Amino acid sequence: MDTKQIKITVADPTTLGLFGLAIVTLVASSQKLGITDGLGFVLPWVFFLGGMAQLIASMFDFKHNNLFGSTAFGAYGLFWIGMGMTWLIKLGCFGETLAASADIKQLGFIFAGYFILTVIFTISAVKMPKVMFFLLLLIAVLFLGLALDAFGCGNLWHLIAACAELAISLLAFYMLSAKYLNSMFGKEVLCTGKPFMQ
Repeated sequence: MDTKQIKITVADPTTLGLFGLAIVTLVASSQKLGITDGLGFVLPWVFFLGGMAQLIASMFDFKHNNLFGSTAFGAYGLFWIGMGMTWLIKLGCFGETLAASADIKQLGFIFAGYFILTVIFTISAVKMPKVMFFLLLLIAVLFLGLALDAFGCGNLWHLIAACAELAISLLAFYMLSAKYLNSMFGKEVLCTGKPFMQ
């Protein structure tokens, strides 16, 4: 009996993942910078754009055999879902006992772990377009700032994290624009910079 292998081709999911990252960091940075108040209207975008959109991008990057994209979008997508749940606990949605027993330093260790992961991604990004390298560098700064803020190292780190998060959003918008427009027009409409290493 003959067997046939069928290859299913899917579109590059990078633009969807970057859009999820851009939107969630834009709205989250507005709250950190004091431009907006509360978490009520942050949470839906944390779950759907920060979490779900990046997880969808991750799953399709696995189909593309893209180790970086699948790991990064998966890890960051799950991070935002975790943050959404954390904020729900903080707001008392799962009861006062759980909210009262929360220790912010535990978040500090989560942020530190994500900082380490992002440093690994950033090292590998020397072989990617320069815009991606700087995007990951900003994400590393964000996690470092969040970790040190959670460990009580001063309000300056909160401000650094907030500014890095806004910069991440703007750079992610640029990266997704370049990826989308360059693909649609079949030529370089927006430059992303040659890798530091080939």
